[in-house]
Amino acid sequence: MLKANHVTGGYNSSFSIKGVSFTVETGEFFGILGPNGSGKSTLLKMLTGILPLQGGSIIIGEKPIHHYHPKELARMIAVLPQLNRLSFDYQVKEMVALGRYPYQKGFLSLLTKKDYEIIEKVMIETNILSFQDKSVQTLSGGEQQRVFLAQALAQQPRLLILDEPTNHLDLAFQKQLLDTLKRWAIEEDLTILSVFHDVNLASLYCDRMMLMKDGQVEGIGKTEEVVYEKKIQAIYETEVDKQFHPTQPSPQIVLKPSKLTEKSTKVSLECLSVQKDFISFHSPIPLKTLSSGVINAGFGWYSTFVNRHVEKSYNCDDFQEELTSYIAEKGFNPETTVGMMTAVILNDASWTFIEKDGLSLFIIVTAGTGNAVDVTSDRKLTSNHVTMGTINIWLIINGRLTDEAFVQAIMTATEAKVKALVDHNIKDELSNTIATGTSTDSTLVACTQTGSSFPFAGSATALGKAIGKGVYECTVNSIKKSEKRMKTK
Repeated sequence: MLKANHVTGGYNSSFSIKGVSFTVETGEFFGILGPNGSGKSTLLKMLTGILPLQGGSIIIGEKPIHHYHPKELARMIAVLPQLNRLSFDYQVKEMVALGRYPYQKGFLSLLTKKDYEIIEKVMIETNILSFQDKSVQTLSGGEQQRVFLAQALAQQPRLLILDEPTNHLDLAFQKQLLDTLKRWAIEEDLTILSVFHDVNLASLYCDRMMLMKDGQVEGIGKTEEVVYEKKIQAIYETEVDKQFHPTQPSPQIVLKPSKLTEKSTKVSLECLSVQKDFISFHSPIPLKTLSSGVINAGFGWYSTFVNRHVEKSYNCDDFQEELTSYIAEKGFNPETTVGMMTAVILNDASWTFIEKDGLSLFIIVTAGTGNAVDVTSDRKLTSNHVTMGTINIWLIINGRLTDEAFVQAIMTATEAKVKALVDHNIKDELSNTIATGTSTDSTLVACTQTGSSFPFAGSATALGKAIGKGVYECTVNSIKKSEKRMKTK
């Protein structure tokens, strides 16, 4: 649809665009990114014919851009500029109707039936039909941007060019605008080329991206091919980390603030509270956490952890919502709390605080074996209902862990738990084989992300050995306390 070959030019003899080459295929959503002054907006002006080329060529469709008559080019390309203040007062429908100009013949030609049909269609698509009779100047910035988009779409272009279309828009309007554009690219085969200021938005919506710096191309490819730490740091000259969007394979960039004087905060046994129906751990600072909890599982930053006791007969269709309500009733904020449940009597819990050789960690385990399972057996479940887990493990570490260390810590804790069950000869009642855990065990690893760094937590590391030994001893101790209580009943 568009092909730029060694495009060179700018506003003066010292060219700000230097030999830029790229292609955009029909129906593709193509993003251009770069820091301020990298030449993005200048390149757009050259692509739309506003600035002349000093070198190279631009092919639109089948022929060079300078071979098009102005109206013919307007039927090929529509431009959505950055939001600007209006000089004239138009009604919304009048502003959208201006998009039909390339199809009008003669100076005073009237709109045709087809024109009105297209105008109504794009107003419906951009959700502005309800205020078509309002003055554009009375609308919010987001509403005005949708009006200008409708005007551009009314041109029925094959290529839509946008210059930072989400500037000055709130989150809801950004999403609405980009969702609309993406839908037109897919359903109408509309080719979209857009300059973006926000790397993360571009990564979410673009099929491919081009990164620019100092008027030159620094990378072209699919988002996962160009959005990575080293590339973004080199172009924007700032420290970043790459993460992935939770529901899409789109890399997301987060800034890394400069480390000023760091206040080191440690968690200790003073953070622990054991009540009749729940155990809680409340940290004075949010902790980076990875867990398989009932609520707020996965990675996150949380300051409170709750392990709630429930009866073995507990059965609730929406147990997550019920636990969320319970946590709120107890005075905890569900948004900053990881919640778990266990059928273990909480007096049987066992914990230890390890502080030696540069290590500082807290381990707490609630363990009972009434619901033991051998995950390797061919046992058949008698019900789809999952009973409450009876082995919950918390590892709370003073220090910095990498994501790899978080995963290794869970692996090490699991190995230690299994070893405890093997040594204690705990069996799966259905298969009569050694159990590996219970049906809904949960594990939590949390760390302060201050102080000493621990890149690994496997069994060969000092941290891993401390985790393994601590989890093993706490699991065995909790099982023994449970068995002793049962015998004295």
